[in-house]
Amino acid sequence: MDFETILYEKEGGKARITLNRPEKLNALSAKLQRELNQALWEADNDAAVHVIILRGAGRAFCAGYDLSPMQSPPPKKNDSETYTNVYRGMSNYDDDAWQLERQQRDRMAIWDIHKPVIAQIHGYCLAGGTDLAWLCDIVVAADDTVIGFPPVRAMGSPPAHMWTYLVGPQWAKYFLLTGDSISGAEAAEIGLVWRSFPSDELESAVEALASKMEKIDVELLSPNKRIVNLAMELMGARTVQRVAAENDARAHLAPAVREFGRRAMTEGLKSALEWRDSKFQDGRGTEAYQKRRAEQEARLRRE
Repeated sequence: MDFETILYEKEGGKARITLNRPEKLNALSAKLQRELNQALWEADNDAAVHVIILRGAGRAFCAGYDLSPMQSPPPKKNDSETYTNVYRGMSNYDDDAWQLERQQRDRMAIWDIHKPVIAQIHGYCLAGGTDLAWLCDIVVAADDTVIGFPPVRAMGSPPAHMWTYLVGPQWAKYFLLTGDSISGAEAAEIGLVWRSFPSDELESAVEALASKMEKIDVELLSPNKRIVNLAMELMGARTVQRVAAENDARAHLAPAVREFGRRAMTEGLKSALEWRDSKFQDGRGTEAYQKRRAEQEARLRRE
């Protein structure tokens, strides 16, 4: 299959799907999410594939949703049929929720396909990146991965919600009420990811895990993935995803969200992000993040 925003490859019983917008830190566009959906179902339908690895090209797994459309006015109504009054825009609460749910359906393929998906996260796994990763069956992180959902500070609420199921209500509230980020190593300590490894060992650790699953019949992998997911569905996991999209649409009505959008439109996205994060110590609130940032900058200077 030919894709523009992802790479798809097979080797033995493994399929590797790589988010491939490195110049945008693999920010999630609508097209990327559609292509990811197609690739996931292709791998699930391929009898040779036993396990799928989801990863990102370049410096990050995924730094969030693509915000570049916020920097300029949307096309005029006669520029594209997509924006005619025949189709929904985002002008009201219901339209906003509808658009969020449409993209969510693309991502939910990770949950719905029968074969296991391992997320291999490095660099940044922020905002929309977490919406992908937390749907995966096992998440393996680089120790220095930056993980969080900073848009909760002025842009809305996550349009997907697995946080509570993964780390419980208090840690979930910490992330969503502060927008702070933690490292991959810290995420492993609280169970947000399965394990973390030094950056130069991440790929080999993921490949070793996938190789174990590759040796097991799909007819066994499938029921054992699905029983865990069904147990979570009995705890409301699927319904919560639908509610999360509606909750994000509700959050978009907040004055801070309108102000962020105004600044992005008039002053540029960089300025809007600085306004959002500057009061939180360079956009990340934890002391551990500040230490990691200093170490990363020192390492880059040495290189």
